[in-house]
Amino acid sequence: MFYNLINRLDEKFHFSTVSAHCDIPCKIYDPITAQLAVLTMVRMVDLLNEFDNKAEFSVNDHAQFSRLVAQKESHGKQVKEEITVIWGDFIKAPQLEQFPELHSLVHSIMLSASSAKQHINKATTLELLSKVNRFAEIFWQCKDVETYTAVCPYPPEQTLVYPVLSK
Repeated sequence: MFYNLINRLDEKFHFSTVSAHCDIPCKIYDPITAQLAVLTMVRMVDLLNEFDNKAEFSVNDHAQFSRLVAQKESHGKQVKEEITVIWGDFIKAPQLEQFPELHSLVHSIMLSASSAKQHINKATTLELLSKVNRFAEIFWQCKDVETYTAVCPYPPEQTLVYPVLSK
């Protein structure tokens, strides 16, 4: 009922639509969410590729295939959103001067995420992971935080850039 009332008022007064990360700014940014989203995409591609060995698809196989594709798509969108928020809200002139590759790297991440969403191709998702890891490395360097790389302890067991956090 309340929703209908607001819609009617909107039709009459044409309210502006707004959207935001939070824009307080909270200063809480971390590329790990984008990295985890790419890992999920890699994992979904691995699981989707297992269907190549099946001669026939059951109804359950079709349903599982659809769910895996939907998750890959959703996480591809999340990669783009997370990187865009950090790039748009955290990255400023000093970071761009220090890392002139940032604009082209972010653009390349956007294109790679789209390609990874469009295809079921592990190489494409691994290329995206490499770019997002480079973005994470730059992000932590901007904050004067050392990084290290390690293979994540869960499937798809890929290398990630992690911050060295002091105790």
